[in-house]
Amino acid sequence: MATNVYPLPAFSFRLSFSGITDNNDFAFQEASGIEVSMGVEEVVCGGQNDFHYKLPQPAKYSNLVLKRGLFAFNSKLVTWCNDTLQNGFVKTISPKTVNLKLLDESGKPAITWTLYGAYPVKWTISDFKAQENALSIETIELAYQYFKQKT
Repeated sequence: MATNVYPLPAFSFRLSFSGITDNNDFAFQEASGIEVSMGVEEVVCGGQNDFHYKLPQPAKYSNLVLKRGLFAFNSKLVTWCNDTLQNGFVKTISPKTVNLKLLDESGKPAITWTLYGAYPVKWTISDFKAQENALSIETIELAYQYFKQKT
């Protein structure tokens, strides 16, 4: 039986990637894209002008978008992104399992989303502007096959 009777805060979360053990790679300031939707195909039936049949399509999952400050250390996560995005399919794409854990007030996982078959599809570094005093932000976007939620 759940003891939490209030909504969980969204600011405390932890990420992990299968095959990457460096904890410095998991400090992100933002994670978004845990989303699933079902498409609908409309079919017109001849002679029936009152309505269209709406048939369900397979579920679609959006990309996971991760943002963090840009670091100057040798990141295994960035190496994985570079190997996937910049080698022109010379190397085999190596999908990973990603765990995103939303933490409760005591720092324990309250909800875990496990994303299967994740691989990078986009890697962005924020603009550099001499007029602003801002951090350089690294954005990593991952496609994944599906996710499961565990409470």
